[in-house]
Parts: sequence; structure tokens; C-alpha cells
Amino acid sequence: MTTPTSSERDRKKGLSVATIGFMTAAAIVTSLRGLPTIALTEMTMFVYLGFSIVFFLVPGALVSAELGGMYPGSGGGVYRWVKEAFNERWGFTAQWLQWIQNVVWYPTGIAFVAAGAAYVIGRPDLASNRYYIGVFVIVVYWLCTLIVLKGVEFFAKIASIMFIAGTVIPGVVLLGLFGYWIASGHPIGWEGTIGSGLGAAGHPKFFPTFTGLGSVAFLAGFILLFAGVETQAVHLREMRRPRSFPSAIALAALISAGIFVFGSLAIAGIVPFKHLGLLSAVFYAFQLVLTHTLHVSGWLARAIDLLIAIGGISGVLAWLGGPPRGMLVTTQDGALPPFMQKMNKHEMPIGILMGQGIVVSLVACIYFLEKNVSVGFFLIGALTIALYLIMYLLMYMTVLRLRYKRPRLERPFVVPGGKSGIWVVAGVGFLGAAFALVTSFFPPTLLPIGTPVTYVMLVAGGTVVLGGLPVLLFQIRRKNWVNKSIEAVEGGQGAGAKDKAGTPT
Repeated sequence: MTTPTSSERDRKKGLSVATIGFMTAAAIVTSLRGLPTIALTEMTMFVYLGFSIVFFLVPGALVSAELGGMYPGSGGGVYRWVKEAFNERWGFTAQWLQWIQNVVWYPTGIAFVAAGAAYVIGRPDLASNRYYIGVFVIVVYWLCTLIVLKGVEFFAKIASIMFIAGTVIPGVVLLGLFGYWIASGHPIGWEGTIGSGLGAAGHPKFFPTFTGLGSVAFLAGFILLFAGVETQAVHLREMRRPRSFPSAIALAALISAGIFVFGSLAIAGIVPFKHLGLLSAVFYAFQLVLTHTLHVSGWLARAIDLLIAIGGISGVLAWLGGPPRGMLVTTQDGALPPFMQKMNKHEMPIGILMGQGIVVSLVACIYFLEKNVSVGFFLIGALTIALYLIMYLLMYMTVLRLRYKRPRLERPFVVPGGKSGIWVVAGVGFLGAAFALVTSFFPPTLLPIGTPVTYVMLVAGGTVVLGGLPVLLFQIRRKNWVNKSIEAVEGGQGAGAKDKAGTPT
């Protein structure tokens, strides 16, 4: 009987395609929060989803897979990649953008929880109350921060349980209720109203009508739903067969798209177009079927609403402790002032968490300014994706530059097709991200924006201010800001560790 070699045993112990695929899908689908955004576009959702997968999800995953395998155990992720390709300044800028977009995202994630809480207490009208939403976001964010400060093991267990209870279970129930809705002959939402998905004679419309960039502004919201796929590339070297990573991404794309498509179809089919609020549509769908159609006791609908709200909190907790720890790697080059480098006894970056808490509180004030909470919700989302897409543009330029600057560096996964292949993949991703970035600055025609100039000024102004801060911080940094004691967050080596290929050629 042949004894397996150590390399064979390692491969058997490594992560499978299915494991990476499910991990990536879980990172993308954090809650049912995104379903109303897709449902609002009704049957044209397939065009938006197709664009998001082809021009964003797939190129981003392949490029980050190649980059993630080049510097194993170095920590820092996008910071190390961009720093090696260009310099410390641009590396810090990329890491900052990845972090700050997540900070800006929290007011949208928690606003969804606020809407769920409103339905749980029997006051669905509060889901459209801007003052309630704004205050709720600020209070719950700081409560979540207190949980995260207890340490990774503590909040990770809570987040995992919440995800299963608040996302998977309600999602399955929603599909079952939609099946009943169709089987019992109830009117389908996109066939009985004058919405975005209707064409001539009330028939569903499958292609968006292009009347200007505002008519496709929802593309930015779709892109945001697929954001974060690059965070899973760090596990590439842990796979049994690193070259199978594209298969894992294909699986993740199918799972994510399946959840988004079927969940959104259920929302769009049950809820009439005029009731498709970006915050309340999911909860309204359960209430409409369970309470008003099946006449089930109201406690069941409220219980599901509670689970969905819990699922929203799981997404907040899952992201709250990660990006701030990634920012710590930049302190090795003195990119952050000393007060933002402080850690508590649980090794959580308390300085960064407090700083981002202030930013979250300020961004949440947008709800106080916008009379329509759906507009405020979408506006904050547009600001989020604008910042994130700039980071993706840097990532695509980075992979191209490193192909020429570090040609001999070991790459367990290489985007196929040689130099032509990487130019095509990175080029497609760059063009897709650039187009989505442009559309994010245009107010969507499907929402009652009010004054478009105000919308554009808020998104553009926020992008310039938050995107320009890393340049300013790096410019004023001091030698005594350098923190040599900070080690990489992931892996056993520091951010400045040598790669296997030795010094660059």
C-alpha cells in the first residue's frame, strides 16, 4: 500500500472549490438588504446583473486571485499590492478607499435593520421616517462597535449565527411564499402596475430604456452588491488546486446571482411597484402575504421581520472588525497618526474604530437632510460605490504594472492568456468600473430625487473629501508615526516581508 506524500496530504487538507465558492458568495450576500434595489428595476434586472457579473465580479475576482497569491502571509491585501506596483502613497490610498467605502456603507446596512425594527414593533410608518432612521443608525452602529471591541472570536461567532438565522432562513421562506402567491393566482407586481419593467401594452420589459445616464444610475447599486470579492483572494494558496480558483468564482457568481435573482423576483412579484421602497419592500412582502392574504397571526410576520433585521446586523458585525485591522498594516510606513494606531486588550484597533464611528455618525446625518429615506439610502450607496470603484481602478492598473515590473515573482494562479489575456481581463474590468463610477454621480430617474444638483454635489463632494484625505494624511505624516511593532493582520510575516522570488528583478 502506497503511503501518500506530504504534498498529497496537504492538497487533501486544502480548501476545495466548493469551500472557496461558498465563502466568496457569503462575503457578497451579507443580507437581504439588496433585494429591493434589484426588484425596483423589475425585469430589466437581468441586464444589470449580467453587466455586474461580466464587467465587475469576474474580472475583479480573477485579478485579485493573481495578486493575492503573489504575497502570501504578508497581510495588508490591496495595500501591499499597490505599494509594490507603484509606491507607499498609492498603496495607502488604495487601502484607505477600501476601508472608507465600508465606513460609508454602514448607514445603509443599519438603515435596513431600522426598517425591520419598525415592522417588528408594529410601526411600519417609521421605516419612512428620516429622523427615526438617522438616530437608529447612529445608536446601533455604536452598539455594534462595543461588541466588536470584545475581540474577533466573540463577534465572529455572533455574526455567523445571525447570518444563518437572518438571511438563509428568511430567504427560503420568501421563495416559498412567492410560490404560493403564483399558484393561488394573485396578481404579479410587475404586470399590474406602471413600473420600470413595463413596456408597451403592460408587458414586462427586459431591456432598460436609455434616456441618459440617470436612466441607468441603478447600475452603481447593482455593482455594490457584488463588491468585496477581492477579499477572498488571500485564501488562494490554501486551495488544493490554486488554478481551480476561476471555478470557485464561477460557483460564487451562480450562488450570488441565484439569491439576488430569485429573491428579487419574489419581491417584485409580490409587492406593487409603488410600494417598492428600498428599505421596506422586503418586510412589506412578508406582511402582504402572511398577514393580509393568509391571515396568519401577526406574530409570525413580526418574527420573520426580526430575523431579517438580525441578518442585517450580522453583515455589519462581519465587516466592522476586518477593514480596520487591515488599515493597521499601513502604520508600518507611518501613514496614520499615533492615536489611530491604538489597540485594546483584545487586539482590536480602538483608535480606528472610534475614528470611523465619527465618520459614520456624520454620514448618517444625510437621512436628516433628505425627506425621502429611499433617496438618502441610495445617495449614501452611490457615495460608497464611487469610493470603492476608484480602488478597483487602482487594482486593475496594479496587476498590469506588476506583470511587467515583477515578471519572475511566483504566481500560483495567473490570469490565462499571457499578456494579452491580462490586458483583456483587466481592461474589461477597468472599463466596467469606470462606467459604473460615472453613472454613480447621476441621480436615478426611478427615485424622486428632488434637486439633482444637490444630489450630484453631495456625491461628488463626499467622494472628493473622503478620497482626498489619504493624500493629505500621507503628505503630513511624520517619522514618529511609524509603528514597527504592528505586524500583518493575516499570516506570520510583516507587510514588508520578502517574497519567495527574493528581491525584484
